[in-house]
Amino acid sequence: MNSIDVQELSKEYGTKRAVDRLTFTVRPGRVTGFLGPNGAGKSTTMRLVLGLDRPTSGTATIGGQRYAAIDEPLRRVGALLDAQSAHGSRTARDHLRILAASNRISLRRVDEVLEESGLAQVATRRIKTFSLGMRQRLGVAAALLGDPSVVMLDEPSNGLDPEGIIWIRELMKRLAREGRTVLVSSHLMNETSSFADHLVVLGRGRLLADTPMQEFLDARSRPRVRLRTTEPDRLRTALTRAGFALEGGDGGGLWTVDGAKAEDIGATAAREGIPILELSDEQASLEQAYLDLTATDAEFAATPVTTPQEA
Repeated sequence: MNSIDVQELSKEYGTKRAVDRLTFTVRPGRVTGFLGPNGAGKSTTMRLVLGLDRPTSGTATIGGQRYAAIDEPLRRVGALLDAQSAHGSRTARDHLRILAASNRISLRRVDEVLEESGLAQVATRRIKTFSLGMRQRLGVAAALLGDPSVVMLDEPSNGLDPEGIIWIRELMKRLAREGRTVLVSSHLMNETSSFADHLVVLGRGRLLADTPMQEFLDARSRPRVRLRTTEPDRLRTALTRAGFALEGGDGGGLWTVDGAKAEDIGATAAREGIPILELSDEQASLEQAYLDLTATDAEFAATPVTTPQEA
């Protein structure tokens, strides 16, 4: 199985421990979001998995092997860590051709990933003329070049326009559906919530969470229902009998019920024949849940600026 296995992994730079005894597994068939504040150790961990740094202790393997021991690694693992690393004087096609030749990948595959990444029309342009978003697309194309079973992407949406963000989102979901192992580091919470099935969250080099996305959200939010009805008095009476309290209310008939789920409220209203015009569950956003978890683990945090009151 092509899982990424991290066991008791640590990395020290002098007196600073960037990664602190991490243990987690990234499994195939799902997109794993890799989250954490700046300085949490995400990029260092990805570098350790890819053999770009040596761990102080512990192990990081892919399918049971260290990355350095994998023959023709692009066929097994595709990674984007730094979109600026490609040589600026080469064309996009030549950059990919060099990578392909080093791993015995056909030149036909170069044209396929150029097409898939939206770069076919600029394949003969020098990379130094590319925008950040175009470099990101080229980095993703390089990661996909060997049709790998494991894909690791660090901030893949950085610099992409709206169409590019949708493309990378759908790409990651498709790769997971195909049974590949997908690990994606990102600071964009709303974007991560749109594609990740599972979360691994770090703080100050330590593991804070390793859990399915929905469980992460449910654990950090109290159930709440929003609804609209034309008969709030009848609904309030029915909900009180069921152990719930109807709260709020505005001119448009919007009410809330804390500690409940939409299916419970809908069933109660249906039994009583009470019309419901709108009914939806509410929960904490990924951003809210993430900030709640990492509030004390951010190494770099801005101090709110207070504006003096005018006399």
